[in-house]
Amino acid sequence: MFITNPTSKTLRKLISSCKKPNFFFLYQPLNPPYTRTQKSHYVDVYMKWKKDSYYDSIEHIHGSIQLKPIVSLKNCIAEDPNGCIPISQVSKKGLQLGVPMKVASFLRQYPAIFEEYTGPQYNLPWFRLTPEAIEIDKEEKRVFEECRDDFKDRLKRLILMSNGKVLPLKIIQGMQWYLGLPEDFLRCLEMNRDGSFRFVEMEDGLKCLTVESEEKVLSVVQRNAIKRGVYFGEPMEAIEFPLFPSKGLRLRRKIEGWLKEFQKLPYISPYEDYSHLDPNSDIAEKRVVAFLHELLSLFVEHSAERRKLLCLKKYFGLPQKVHKAFERHPHMFYLSLRNKTCTAILKEAYSETSAIEKHPLLSVRKKYIRLMQDSKQILKNRRSSNRFIKRENLNLGLDLDAAYED
Repeated sequence: MFITNPTSKTLRKLISSCKKPNFFFLYQPLNPPYTRTQKSHYVDVYMKWKKDSYYDSIEHIHGSIQLKPIVSLKNCIAEDPNGCIPISQVSKKGLQLGVPMKVASFLRQYPAIFEEYTGPQYNLPWFRLTPEAIEIDKEEKRVFEECRDDFKDRLKRLILMSNGKVLPLKIIQGMQWYLGLPEDFLRCLEMNRDGSFRFVEMEDGLKCLTVESEEKVLSVVQRNAIKRGVYFGEPMEAIEFPLFPSKGLRLRRKIEGWLKEFQKLPYISPYEDYSHLDPNSDIAEKRVVAFLHELLSLFVEHSAERRKLLCLKKYFGLPQKVHKAFERHPHMFYLSLRNKTCTAILKEAYSETSAIEKHPLLSVRKKYIRLMQDSKQILKNRRSSNRFIKRENLNLGLDLDAAYED
């Protein structure tokens, strides 16, 4: 029988008859792709962003962006033998230190940290640290000395998650603030690195750091799962991520079903080989989520600007649209839009039942941010005093004019 019209009723009846149980073997392939472990059935899911005031109000997260250049300038002053510097010594280093304006104006914004006075020559402005800032600087140096092994371990973990366990120094430098490494850590790398670190060069001439280690490294998720007795280290074993829903955030029923199936997938550690994974599968996405979870757990504030994390795609085998992983998993990550930037926050680190250890440097940064807030109050009081003085001078001038007329 020849069918001249492909849209005829006869063709449609023939196709529909093949879908019936008697002819089902003609319609289905022998080995359908969905029988494999790597499924890809709900990748392009869209989650509506919902504001959460709790994560938007964590000051040491959102103050970290302004704090970085402050600490860099503080180090310039603290490293000077006299503990004070003229403005000319740092005025042309604004771009290098990440200062968003003129260095002198920036220093004057934080009178609780930097004290200005007139120098011994040419009446130039000089700056020194306030007594409160000096005490915090001493505590910071003590933390750096006591936790040097911890910083080495965090750097080692970052490198072990990369492709080939090798990472360019420029990428490490970009993550240095988030990892809490001292500013001189990379400059004095020969002193800080142990036998497992080694310098290498890539084909394009980039200077890199690699780690030679045969020991198995467990992620934070794996260690916590072992403590709870729900993980035994078997290959392709499933681990469910801890979820922390925000108040009022409800997922659609279809998305909830996908998330339950997603949690049952095997857990691929960010320290394991992932080359065998289908990049468009859900199990590959679970590996990406595991990497982001582990990365943020290594950071001081357990958060980072999202645009800074996008620079890691090439060196950590991340997909082109890795930013969507934050949006698809709002029970694990929160995207804050405060300070006109998008900050990715690991929710687990700020829950009451968190099993993630606090970074040893976090308490020091909180004290610096408290001085930043004190600076705002000092400047506010100064403006109020200046307005009061101007008002008094104005009233005094009016009284003198009246007396002169009399």
